[in-house]
Amino acid sequence: MAGQDEINAQLTLEKYRSDQLLLNILPTKVSEELKDNGTVEPKFFSSASVMFADFSGFTKLSETMDPKSLIELLNKYFSAFDSITMNHKVEKIKTIGDAYMCVSGLPEESRGHAIRMCLVALEIQQYLGRANTQREKLRMPPWDMRIGIHSGPVIAGVVGERKFTYDVWGDSVNIAAVMGQYCEPGKVNISGTTYQNVSAVFEIEKRGAVESTKKGNLEMFFLNRLKPEFSADQFGLKTNDLFEKTFGSRMKIYQ
Repeated sequence: MAGQDEINAQLTLEKYRSDQLLLNILPTKVSEELKDNGTVEPKFFSSASVMFADFSGFTKLSETMDPKSLIELLNKYFSAFDSITMNHKVEKIKTIGDAYMCVSGLPEESRGHAIRMCLVALEIQQYLGRANTQREKLRMPPWDMRIGIHSGPVIAGVVGERKFTYDVWGDSVNIAAVMGQYCEPGKVNISGTTYQNVSAVFEIEKRGAVESTKKGNLEMFFLNRLKPEFSADQFGLKTNDLFEKTFGSRMKIYQ
């Protein structure tokens, strides 16, 4: 009998480990669907916000570092970004080399997805600003990021059979990538659609129409900070009570 109890305990532990591993790969809602049905149906989201961030001049920076130090630094930064996205209930999708991609507004929908994503982007840039201040003291070159955000429809789903990947597709993803490509180092570049969703909340610098090689002329804006009346700190990163009162209902996530 004791032997059977030991086997059952081991099976329970293994199931727990398997579930935790799946949760590290897929969003909770998606992993539950996969466990229940053995598959995940692709889903269309009429509105979500996609962010691409990459390090400016990464190739040149990487040439001055040994591989171990390079990977350790990338891991440090990306782990910090993971914490930031998690705190704002934004879904990390993947890293591609020195690029970081995340999406707000899925798999749980929220009308405030664009605001949430902008807060993530500003917090990432502030984190890097602090890190670069320390690097400057050590006479090390800065690591600056270009961040691009676009809001629009996407399709999300799981691909792969042995190595599952939760990913998003659609023209919104391509436009977000263009926003990142045409951003300046250390800044956050948002599309016209994102601007319409967040202009009441943030201080934003208009850039006008910028010609891109892939998408032609696109309206672009630099996101600077929360408006002072909605900010609880001098940097315009943390929301205050007036923000919660004004936009709190929009920020709720619909399960």
